[in-house]
Amino acid sequence: MSRPISQTVGRALGLCALFVPSATAWGLADATAPAASIRVRIAPELVAREALGPLDGRLLVIFATAESPEPRFQVAASFRSPAQILGLDVEGWQPAEGVELGAEAEGHPVRRLAELPPGDYWVQALLHRYERVTPSHGRTIMVPWDRGEGQQWNRAPGNLLSQPRRLRWEGRELEIELAGVIPPIAPPADTPWVKHVRIRSERLSEFWGREVELGAHVLLPAGYDEQPDARYPLMIFHGHFPADFGAFRVEPPDPDLPCVRSERFGLDCYNRVVQEEAHRFYRQWSGDGFPRFLAVEIQHPTPFYDDSYAVDSDNQGPYGDAITHELVPEIERRFRGVGAPWARFLYGGSTGGWEALAAQVFYPSEYNGAFGACPDPVDFRATMLVDLYRDENAYVRRGPFGAIAIPAHRDWLGQISATMEHENGLERALGSRGRSGGQWDGWQAVYSPVGDDGYPAPIFDKSTGAIDPAVAAHWRERYDLRHRIERDWPRLAADLRGKLHLFVGDMDNYYLNNAVYLFEQTAAELDPPADFEIAYGDRFEHCWNGDPALPNAISRLRYHTMYLDRIARRLATSAPRGWRTEGWRSGERLQPPAAAR
Repeated sequence: MSRPISQTVGRALGLCALFVPSATAWGLADATAPAASIRVRIAPELVAREALGPLDGRLLVIFATAESPEPRFQVAASFRSPAQILGLDVEGWQPAEGVELGAEAEGHPVRRLAELPPGDYWVQALLHRYERVTPSHGRTIMVPWDRGEGQQWNRAPGNLLSQPRRLRWEGRELEIELAGVIPPIAPPADTPWVKHVRIRSERLSEFWGREVELGAHVLLPAGYDEQPDARYPLMIFHGHFPADFGAFRVEPPDPDLPCVRSERFGLDCYNRVVQEEAHRFYRQWSGDGFPRFLAVEIQHPTPFYDDSYAVDSDNQGPYGDAITHELVPEIERRFRGVGAPWARFLYGGSTGGWEALAAQVFYPSEYNGAFGACPDPVDFRATMLVDLYRDENAYVRRGPFGAIAIPAHRDWLGQISATMEHENGLERALGSRGRSGGQWDGWQAVYSPVGDDGYPAPIFDKSTGAIDPAVAAHWRERYDLRHRIERDWPRLAADLRGKLHLFVGDMDNYYLNNAVYLFEQTAAELDPPADFEIAYGDRFEHCWNGDPALPNAISRLRYHTMYLDRIARRLATSAPRGWRTEGWRSGERLQPPAAAR
C-alpha cells in the first residue's frame, strides 16, 4: 500500500486560480490569442546518440515552486506538495517532430493547463516510455515495462527528460527540449552476507510472450559457510520493489553523515537512525545465540506497479504460481533451504502485509505462517473508506441535499491531507488506462478482469468516481481475503488454522484498520476456530507491525526480527520428527535431520 507516488499542492495553486481568473473566464479574451500550450521537442543530438525511432509513452510536464529537488521528484497527491503535473499519451511520436501539450492534457491538482496560474516556475518535461506487448489474452497493449527501477516513472532508465529551467508562465505558450536520458541502473553486487538471484520464469514468459525474470536478495545466516550440511528455514519478506536487501549494514554508522529530517515521522536526523538500526540488525544477525534463517526479499515488478501482489492475475499473469513454484524452490535449492512448506514463512507490511496474508490464503499448504502488518484492504467493504459493494461513488458520499468528499489520507489526529479524488487525480495525470504506477491503478491491475481494450477494467471512472459493480463483483470473488476465507473455510481450515497474524494501528493513515475490524468479525465466527492473531496499536499510524513499545519510525526498520519468536514456536511444533530445531531458535550449531545423516 501507498508507495509514496510522488505528492502536490492543490491548496496554494487552487487559491491562485480562484483569485486570478483568466480573461477567458470573464469573456474578455482576445479571440485571436493563442491557446495555452506547451511544445515539447527532442534534441537532435539525443535522437542521433540514442538512435531513437518512433516513441510511445506518457509525456509529462511538471511545474514546481521550489528549485530542489528536481521537479520530477516533487510531484505528490497531498495538497501540501509544491508541484503541478500535466500528462498526455503519445503514440508513434516521430523524434524529429514536436508534440503539443494543450487542452487535452490531464493535470493535477489543476486539471487543465489553461487554469494554471501565471507565475515563475521550475519546469521539467519527461517522456515515460512504453513498450508494445501482446499478453496471452491476445490484445496488444502499450505499457511501461520495468527497467530495473521498480516502476518509478521519474527514475526509469531510458526515459527522456529535460533539464529543469526557471520559466515564466503567462498562460500562453512554452517550449521545452528533451535533451537527456535517465541512465541504466547497475545491479547490486554480492557480498559475504547478501546474495542476489535472478531466474527466468517459464510461466510469466509464456503469459507475456517475452522473457520475464524474477529476482531476490538473500541474507545468509551466520555460520553458513562453516556448516555446509546445515539447512535453513526460509523467511520471505514481501513489500515494494527492493533495490537490495534493506535495513542491513555491516559498516558502523557514518559519523559524518549530514543530518536529514524525516517529515513523515517528524524526526530530525532520521537518516542517521536508519544507519544505526541497520548496523544494529547486522550485529544481532551475526551474533552468537541469534536464530539462524534465510531471509529473502523478492523483486516482482509488473508493467502496472512495483510488485505483482504475489497472486495470479488476469492482467499481470501467474505471479503467485511463479513465486511459489519457481522462485522459492530455486532459492531453497541454491542456499540449502529446508525445502518444505513447514519451514517457509511470510511477513511484510502495507502492500507486503497483504501479499504475505494472500500468499498464505491462496497457497495454504505451501507456507507455515504469515505476518501481515498494516495490510492493504483485506475486506473490500472497507477499501480505505470506500465500500466497493454498496457505494455508488468512490469520490463522494451524497445525502438528500448535499455531498461530502471521501478522505484518503489522515494523520493520527485525523487531519486530512488528501481525498480519494486527489489521489486518483494524480494517477489520471500520470497515466491513462491504469498505467500511472499508482496505488489504485496497482490494485486495479491485480484484481480486475481484462477490459475490452486489453487494459485492466476500471473499478471506477477516474473522472467521476462512479463505481462499476460488475468489476467490484470480480474483485470480491477472486481477491477479497475475508470473503474467500469465509466462503472456503471448510476447505481451508485444515491448512490455515493458526497461520494468520494481523497487526494494524487504529489510526492508520489510509484507514486500513477498518478492513481488519471486518476481517476480525468474520474470523471470530469461523468453525472450527481460526486461531488467528489480530492486534491493534492504540493511536499508531501506518505501518504499525505489532510492537506497542516502539514508535513506527523504529519498528518499520526491524521487520526481519519482529516475528522470530513466533516463527520459532511454530517450527518447534510443526517440524517433522528427526529435525532438530534448537539451532534455528538459539543459533547453536545446526545438524541435518536424522534421516539425512
